[in-house]
Amino acid sequence: MGNKLKIMETAIRDGQQSLIATRMPFSDMEPALALLDSVGYDAVECWGGATFDACIRFLDEDPWERLRKLRDAMPNTRLQMLLRGQNILGYRHYSDDVVDYFVKKSIDNGIDIIRIFDALNDLRNLKTAVDSTKAYGGHAQVAMAYTIGEPYTPEYWKDLALRIQDMGADSICIKDMAGLMVPAAATEMVSMLKANVEIPIHLHTHCTSGVAPITYYCAAQAGVDCIDTAISPFSGGTSQPSTEVMVETFKGSDRDTGLDMSKLEKIAAHFQTVRDNALKSGLMNTKVLGTDIKTLIYQVPGGMLSNLVSQLKDQNAEDKYMDVLQEVPRVRNDLGMPPLVTPSSQIVGTQAVLNVLMGERYKILSKETQEILRGKYGQTPLPMNPEVLARIDPSEIITCRPADLLEPEMAKMEEEIGDYKEQEEDVLTYALFGPVAIEYFKRRAALRNKVDPDAIDMKNKAYPA
Repeated sequence: MGNKLKIMETAIRDGQQSLIATRMPFSDMEPALALLDSVGYDAVECWGGATFDACIRFLDEDPWERLRKLRDAMPNTRLQMLLRGQNILGYRHYSDDVVDYFVKKSIDNGIDIIRIFDALNDLRNLKTAVDSTKAYGGHAQVAMAYTIGEPYTPEYWKDLALRIQDMGADSICIKDMAGLMVPAAATEMVSMLKANVEIPIHLHTHCTSGVAPITYYCAAQAGVDCIDTAISPFSGGTSQPSTEVMVETFKGSDRDTGLDMSKLEKIAAHFQTVRDNALKSGLMNTKVLGTDIKTLIYQVPGGMLSNLVSQLKDQNAEDKYMDVLQEVPRVRNDLGMPPLVTPSSQIVGTQAVLNVLMGERYKILSKETQEILRGKYGQTPLPMNPEVLARIDPSEIITCRPADLLEPEMAKMEEEIGDYKEQEEDVLTYALFGPVAIEYFKRRAALRNKVDPDAIDMKNKAYPA
C-alpha cells in the first residue's frame, strides 16, 4: 500500500475529556504545545466537545482565548474541534445564524478542521455547519455515529457515506464513541468505504471494551487514512489507544506513521506529571482506566453505564441495574434505533430507568423522550413504535428539519448580553450557555477589573430554555 498512516492526537481534548472530565487547564497543556507542534501529526484535537463548557463552568478560562493561545503555540499543525451539528456545543438545536457565526468565529480564531456529527446521523442537522465550514475556508469532516443493530447494515453505511460525500464534506470519520467496533467490522467497513468513496476516511474509537488497538490495526490494513490516538498517559480505558503504541506498531511497515518517537517520549513525560497530579487529587478515577466488556455485551457506552448507576443510586434502586440494562435496548428499539451518543444515549437511558422504576413502561415520558417522539431531534434510522408514538399529540409531530422552525437568534442574543460583552465571541458563549455564561462573565469581570461581579446588570435576564 505504501501510504503513511496519519495520526490525530486527542490528549488535550477527547483524551482528557474521557479520563478527567475535561478539567485540564491550559497551564497543564502549555509546556508540551511546542513539542506537539513539531511531531508531524495530521492534526491535534484541542477544542469543542465538552472543553467549552468546562472552561467557563469549572476552569474560569475563556474558551476563545484558549483557542487563540493554542493557535499561537502550534503554528505548524492543523487544529481540530468537535461540533455537534445544529447543537453546536450546547444541548439544544440553535438557529442557522448562530451555527454560521459560531463556525466563522471558530475558524477566525484558529480552527482548521471541524468534525461535525449528529446523534441520529440525520444529515439535515449537519448541512448548515458543513456549508459554513466550507464557506469560511475550513476543512469539513463529517462523522458517522457508529453503532450496531438492525438498521446498521453495510448498505446503510455506504448510502450514508455517499450522501456525506455529495454534501461537500472534505473527509469522513467513523465515530465509534462507545468502543463497539470489533476488528472484523473495521476491516469490512473501511474496505467498503475505500471502495465506494473518494474522500479520506478517519477512524475514531475508545478503549472502553478493550478491542480498540486491534481494531485500529485491522482498519490500517484495510486502508484507513487516519486514526485518533492519545499520548500514553491520557490513553486507554475510556480514552483512545496510545499514540506511541500505534506508532511503534506500524514502524518499518508500509503504513509507517513517520512520527518521531523521541519527541513523543518527551510529550508523554510531561503529561505523566499531569496524570499523576490528577490521580492524587482524585480528578482521575481509576474506574475509567479499566476494560468494561459490558460495553460489547449491552452495546451501551461506558459514560452511559455510569449515568445509569448514578441515577439508580439517587433513587436507592441500585438493585434494578440489570433490569435497566435489559430495558435499554427495548427503549432504543421503540425510539427508532438511534446511535447511543449525546444526547440520544441520555434520553434512552433515562427513559429505561423511568420504565423500570415506575413498574409500567412509558407511564411517564421524560421531556426529552417526548421531543424525540415529536421529531424535534430529527429523523431516527427506523420508524418509532406506533404504540409509544400514540402517547404524543399527532399535531405536534414534525417531519421537517427541526432548525427550519427556529427564528434567527443572533440579534436577540446581542441585545440580551448587554454590558457583559467584552469581545465579539462572547455573544456565542452566551447563546450556548446562557446563565452559566453570565456567571462566568461576572467572575471574569471581577478578576480583570477588580469589580463586584454583581455590579453589572443585564438589560434582559430572560434566557430561552
